[in-house]
Amino acid sequence: MARKGIVQRLPLVEPILRPTFRRERRALNKGIFPIAGCDEAGRGPLAGPVVAAAVVLDPARIPRGLNDSKKLDAAAREALYEKICASAQVAVAFGCIARIDRDNILRASLWALARAVNALPVRPKLVFVDGNHKIDVVCDCQAVVSGDALVASIAAASIVAKVTRDRLMKRLGLMHPGYGFERHMGYGVPEHLAALARLGPTIHHRRSFAPVTARLAALGGVSDEAVVQLLPL
Repeated sequence: MARKGIVQRLPLVEPILRPTFRRERRALNKGIFPIAGCDEAGRGPLAGPVVAAAVVLDPARIPRGLNDSKKLDAAAREALYEKICASAQVAVAFGCIARIDRDNILRASLWALARAVNALPVRPKLVFVDGNHKIDVVCDCQAVVSGDALVASIAAASIVAKVTRDRLMKRLGLMHPGYGFERHMGYGVPEHLAALARLGPTIHHRRSFAPVTARLAALGGVSDEAVVQLLPL
């Protein structure tokens, strides 16, 4: 029971954001089509490539349950991945380790996003990209902050990129036992850092990322010529 003179306030509840097809629909109503959404997965990990995906959704066959891939569990992502690939135009591109170390992760990500859009089987007239950076494509491009939580086609691309990268990292886990790639997908979790200290970097580690740079320095600051002989394949 509230004390006299004290006004009780209801707690503020953040609205639940779900991606919609509204932005795409507005463009469709203006005669703009095809419309692509693009997103990437893997900017933060210490190992593995960054993976970009571009998706052109069929307005008549939009899979139910699209959402930011980070808000979905693995089973839901896999199920939606199959539905997206069965009903939409999809392309994937990779920013390799060498490009990440040479150009930095942001530039490698933007390059991969543009390459994914250019690899689509249809040429879009409008591209929505997650984040605050536009990409170098020949059509109109709109950057949408938190786009994977707001725009259906970006959400679809986030799912495709995440599932593709997770599958790749699981294969690398089989190739490199002891690192746990199949569990942490290359992120700098304690298990990964311990393996890096114990086993040293692989050729799939990003040498420009601080924990990997530090480990290489501890191994003697090897030259580019010697690194392939030093690191496990």
